[in-house]
Amino acid sequence: MVVKSEDGRELRAFNFKQEDQSQEVRAVERRVLLETLAAQLPPDSIQYSSRLARIEASPNGDTLLEFKDGSKLLAQIVIGCDGIRSPIAKWMGFAEPKYVGHCAFRGLASYSNGQPFEPRVNYIYGKGLRAGYVPVSPTKVYWFICFNSSSPGPKTTDSTMLKKQAKELVENWPPELLDIMDSTPDDTVIKTPLVDRWLWPAISPSVSAGRVVLVGDAWHPMTPNLGQGACCALEDSVVLAKKLAAAINSNDTSVEEAFESYGSERWPRVFPLTIRANLVGSVLQWDNSLVCSIRNNIVIPKLVKLGPLLEHTNFTSESL
Repeated sequence: MVVKSEDGRELRAFNFKQEDQSQEVRAVERRVLLETLAAQLPPDSIQYSSRLARIEASPNGDTLLEFKDGSKLLAQIVIGCDGIRSPIAKWMGFAEPKYVGHCAFRGLASYSNGQPFEPRVNYIYGKGLRAGYVPVSPTKVYWFICFNSSSPGPKTTDSTMLKKQAKELVENWPPELLDIMDSTPDDTVIKTPLVDRWLWPAISPSVSAGRVVLVGDAWHPMTPNLGQGACCALEDSVVLAKKLAAAINSNDTSVEEAFESYGSERWPRVFPLTIRANLVGSVLQWDNSLVCSIRNNIVIPKLVKLGPLLEHTNFTSESL
């Protein structure tokens, strides 16, 4: 990991294995991850482009799902892992995720002859503005720019305009960042407001309602400042699969009890991570010149230790 200031000065460089033997970083393109997981399922298991229009509980505990194309499905079990705007979470009584005061541009640069970067996570910190990039394959490099904004602003889908806006934010920053953005196909550039939802005990709804349960961003949307959103969704999936399989394969535990046990086990992990990600983002988005100078010249070079910084990534699971 390499951390630089907006003028290109290197503030700190970490080697993960030298700092902490337990740490490892793997950057994976999300499309590749999803295709890899989907390929493990029997053919035709997945029905794509199925937008949910309505959900209704049946007296016997089944759930009726009605889709926008008019089709209906009566489900014995519903696992809602449908993202931060989950209609299933809304149906279960969860509040809309809350905007945290900054937005992000993201893109995926493509190099047909091979990308030229070393396997490093690269961060660049400015005032109320930060960027990062990391290779995700031999030919692709992921990048982001995070900036303060009092409101999410209008929703824009013109990817050419989004790329132009992103470049204007960092036009005087290190040239390698601008080169990566120039190598990015316009249609991979997106802009999103960063949001989260804090699952306060005794206030937030339960993760499950009967035989309906939530996973990942649908339950605990968090800001990407710790790089743990998708990781936590995968952790959720492993824990839920284990408990659900045990319930289905025995008469000792009901599906409803398995879902409740899953929620009880996962909440102590995801609630603190959501808060921590929010606080880290707030610190990294400081725009006060004096505070940023202290961060760049004292905190990052001399005080930050990689082990404690990444302790939150440690998760141990028994094999399924």
